[in-house]
Amino acid sequence: MSTLTRQQLLLLVFLTLVWGFNWPMLKIGVNTYPPLTFRVISMWIGWPLLGLVVWRMGLSFRVPRAHFKELAVLTVTNLLVWYSLVILALPHLNSGRTAILGYTMPIFSTLLGYALYKDPLKPRAVGGVVCAAVAVLLLLWHELTALSGAPGALATVLFSASVWAYGTQRMRRTPMTTPTLVIAFWMLGLVLPLMSGMAWVLESDRWGPPLPITWGVILYNAFGVFVFAQTAWLVLARSLPPVASTLSVMFIPIIGVFSSAHFLGEVLHFQDWGAVALIVVAIALVLWPSRA
Repeated sequence: MSTLTRQQLLLLVFLTLVWGFNWPMLKIGVNTYPPLTFRVISMWIGWPLLGLVVWRMGLSFRVPRAHFKELAVLTVTNLLVWYSLVILALPHLNSGRTAILGYTMPIFSTLLGYALYKDPLKPRAVGGVVCAAVAVLLLLWHELTALSGAPGALATVLFSASVWAYGTQRMRRTPMTTPTLVIAFWMLGLVLPLMSGMAWVLESDRWGPPLPITWGVILYNAFGVFVFAQTAWLVLARSLPPVASTLSVMFIPIIGVFSSAHFLGEVLHFQDWGAVALIVVAIALVLWPSRA
């Protein structure tokens, strides 16, 4: 397993809070504006800000030509599929709690690491995966009937989670020596024209001035998600062992559930509290230091 450094712990805490509270934000965004366009506007604001951070840190923007193909693969598997397909599926899901489906990613990632890269699955890691899987099922206890009416959206989110899981494993093993912040900058830059084109084709007939509340959510995503959270996640994915880096974010859907209950008035059930306990156990299993 892994012992977190102080810096990694702080990154993980703030990442969890920002991404967790973003789920009700996303619901507000996609309910008040065309989903892809909402996402793309956030990206166009966040991208130059991320570039400013790279410049202020004195990092080189250069990526060796030999790594162009690797950068493209990382972009598709970590950003393009997840950010485009999930935002299109979200309006068709009956509750913000269904965003939990996206955080089956750590389970997919652990299994892919074992199947593709022969990552060892120690008993504590297996226990963490099992606890996380049961927690996801508990969180979806009252949503399964509703989800059965949107099988396409359900399949889309699960597919996106599995692709993101592969991207996380790939990021962990990338041969690129480029700083993670620079990789994040170019990944976002590559995905922007693609998603902008998709938004124009699919949603241009619904374009108009966003509402003030929509602008608030757009700015939250631009600063919180695309400048900070996505970069922080890539840093953790490269610096922590695969099981630790993936299962450690499992508290994000818990915050998503409870913040959605607070801001959107969604009803909580006793299964949600059971899921909280299981997620805490799962995180403890993979991150608590082992005895020498």
